[in-house]
Amino acid sequence: MKKKIFVFLFDGFSDWEISYVTPEINKSGAHELVYFSKNGGPVLSMGGLPVTPSVSLKDFGAEDVDMLILPGGTAWEKGDNDELGELTRELFESGKPVAGICAATVFLGQLGILNNLKHTSNDLNYLKGIAQQYCGEENYQHSFAAADKNVITACGIAPVEFAREIFRAIGLFDGKDLEKWFQLFKNGVWSE
Repeated sequence: MKKKIFVFLFDGFSDWEISYVTPEINKSGAHELVYFSKNGGPVLSMGGLPVTPSVSLKDFGAEDVDMLILPGGTAWEKGDNDELGELTRELFESGKPVAGICAATVFLGQLGILNNLKHTSNDLNYLKGIAQQYCGEENYQHSFAAADKNVITACGIAPVEFAREIFRAIGLFDGKDLEKWFQLFKNGVWSE
């Protein structure tokens, strides 16, 4: 049975931040991508791309999810996606991978998930300024992406690094092939 990777979509989600992740996972055939929105209805990405998710948040539970991917978007900064709190906490506490990029790191900070793990965001002051509950400053990494235990975080300008950490977490490529993929998409270097 394929492991299910759930990707949350909402009005204004940053479509480019998952654009390296989803095609590789989809074409591998090893995992099933499940796109969902709060109510299962169509959403419009920040780039204006209309997308119709497969399911709504109420159609599944944490037991159905093998990994959760949260793209960025200003809705996180406004608290518009708080309905995901219970699911995200449950996945985190059960040891299932949770990956957030850009403003989705604010959401993880608000939930207290980042307090005791190495993590990154768009900037430490950005994270502290929006996620008032956040108190993990000593674990903040000034890097494009960070992975610790079952949590992956990345800043908004690092969709390639974000994808690499997700691929590493799910074992999509072996080490050598993962580095080749990264060099191709990050630096335009192709090696045999």
